[in-house]
Amino acid sequence: MNIQDLINAGKGTVVDVRSRGEFMGGNVAESVNIPLDEITHRIDDVKALTMPLILVCASGGRSGMAEQFLSAQGLECYNAGSWLNVNYMQAQKV
Repeated sequence: MNIQDLINAGKGTVVDVRSRGEFMGGNVAESVNIPLDEITHRIDDVKALTMPLILVCASGGRSGMAEQFLSAQGLECYNAGSWLNVNYMQAQKV
C-alpha cells in the first residue's frame, strides 16, 4: 500500500519528527509531533499509536532515519518525506 492509499483510507498515524518549533510553524492536520531526537526515549508513546506510522519531516531525511530505527523495532512505518507533500495528499483525499 502506498502513502496516498493509506491517507485515502484513513489508516495509521502521521508522525512528524521535526522539532517542536518547526511543527508549530505548520503541520499535517491530526499529526503527532515526536521529534527525531526524542524517538528512542519515547518508544512506548510511539508503540501506542495506531499503525502504520506515516513519518514526515521537512524533506525526508529525518523521517528516513526514524523509519530505519522504528522498523528495526518491528513497527510498521513508512517514510513519507516532506510534511507538505502529505498535507497536500490529505487535502486531495478521494
